[in-house]
Amino acid sequence: MDTIDFRPATAAVAALVRGVRDDQLADPTPCPAYTVADLLDHLNGLSLAFTLSARKEPLPGDGAPDVDGSRLAEGWREELSGRLHALAEAWRDPAAYDGTTQAGPFEMPAGIAALVALDEVVVHGWDLARATGQPYAPGVEAVLASLAFAEGFEAPAGAAGGGPFGPPVPVPPGAPALDRLAGATGRDPAWTP
Repeated sequence: MDTIDFRPATAAVAALVRGVRDDQLADPTPCPAYTVADLLDHLNGLSLAFTLSARKEPLPGDGAPDVDGSRLAEGWREELSGRLHALAEAWRDPAAYDGTTQAGPFEMPAGIAALVALDEVVVHGWDLARATGQPYAPGVEAVLASLAFAEGFEAPAGAAGGGPFGPPVPVPPGAPALDRLAGATGRDPAWTP
């Protein structure tokens, strides 16, 4: 598998992170269970997890996802921006795509882990942009790769809620790719806080 250039997407999300105001941390997001602070904590955790996944290094702790926006410490904007940068750099290494790797508690082919990581960054970037009213341009290639991944994902038989993304939201076929990605991952492209 060819390497994926995460840098446009991670740079776009890092810019969003730096633009979040403190008074927005308790605001809702398109992820119904997450506030803005929770979403930032999730982005922080997934950035670390998928950086370690690219490096084939274990995640500290039990690897189970845990989201809690109250954990945002002083300097969270710089920490998360740095983790996003490290994520992009880790997936620039062709060796990151070899064999299998752990993504949190799940083992998967490394190339699939890269696509999951990219999708997580791009889609949650969209969530953060919508929740905080910021413009978002993660790069056409990243959006199209994430869209192909999301549209091609087959939920296991009997998966609750349509799989990891939830039930798709219908979006017109001629809609922009980022709107189609939002719909494919269970989000309403017209969502506002």
